[in-house]
Amino acid sequence: MEHTSEVYKIFFSSLASPNRLQIINLLRKGEKNVTEISQSLKFEQTMVSHNLRRLERCGMVFVKKEGKNRYYSLNNKTIKPLLELIDKHTNQYCRHIVKGGDCA
Repeated sequence: MEHTSEVYKIFFSSLASPNRLQIINLLRKGEKNVTEISQSLKFEQTMVSHNLRRLERCGMVFVKKEGKNRYYSLNNKTIKPLLELIDKHTNQYCRHIVKGGDCA
């Protein structure tokens, strides 16, 4: 069980990072390289690369090399459906929290 807790911690902390979440949401729209991600989100390229490495290691994004370029895409088999489920859940249960409500 301890091993599961650590794996969950890594997985959910990867999603909880605002920068990584923005990168993931951008990649939901399609494949991008680091430069395109940096320009779209106005992030430094080194920060984007660092966060993409974490997302790749967790299997949330895939990388495809074309010459000197590396193109990143969302894992459409597992992460995209998971995000769609999270969207459905948060739209139903968490919208009031954003509007100034409380979880408690």
